[in-house]
Amino acid sequence: MKTIQFEQKGRIARVTLNRPEAMNAFNYDMLSELGQVVESIRINPDIRVVLFTGSGERAFSVGADLKERKTLTDQQVKRNIYKIGEVFTAIEQLPQPTIALLNGYAFGGGMELALSCDFRFAVDTAIMGLTETGLAIIPGAGGTQRLPRLIGEAKALELILTARKLNAAEALQYGILTQTASAAEMDDVIGQFTDTLLSNGPIALQQAKFAIKHGMNTDLQTGLAIERKAYEITIPTEDRIEALTAFAEKRKPKFTGK
Repeated sequence: MKTIQFEQKGRIARVTLNRPEAMNAFNYDMLSELGQVVESIRINPDIRVVLFTGSGERAFSVGADLKERKTLTDQQVKRNIYKIGEVFTAIEQLPQPTIALLNGYAFGGGMELALSCDFRFAVDTAIMGLTETGLAIIPGAGGTQRLPRLIGEAKALELILTARKLNAAEALQYGILTQTASAAEMDDVIGQFTDTLLSNGPIALQQAKFAIKHGMNTDLQTGLAIERKAYEITIPTEDRIEALTAFAEKRKPKFTGK
């Protein structure tokens, strides 16, 4: 059985963590397979939105496979930490907008995968957190860096140092989640959100994401220069002309990603 399931419907790629018997915990094989899938998505121009979720109803992912971790040497643990960080950075750097759908527990590395995505949606029964300090380690796949950038240093310190678990409503209040919904409603909620993304110019979406991601960690003037360069890429596109034509003709534009 593959540890990662990949499905493409139209312009949307769905990536499912598929170890439900282990609550979708990450072992080395799963990380390697996820990395390969992410690379294939990165170079696929037909994919415009990417959705990550977990198999089964219990968990998105509970993080590292602690049963495997117990059998590893220190060198193998370092290998796994490097690999998970590499794969999550590749997810963060995907040109397409990315969505994490938390369908259950999201702890440790599972939560860090969600933080690597642009948007996070959760069923209202989901429980999540960066719980590593309770295991005498720290978040090692970007959690100490991405969470404070998302919600601020003080709140991130609180959550990481206490290893606190949040329910979906609390995570929404902290600013971690984009939206919550019941399991029965989630497909419609995600569908509406992805439809909105897909209605906009795909090159513009990618360039706006690029400008935000790369500008956030620079000074304002450098960020503005990044924005200008990203804007310039949209100027000669067919989609920009189509948008102007559609506006003049009072119709919806039909974007082709060119």
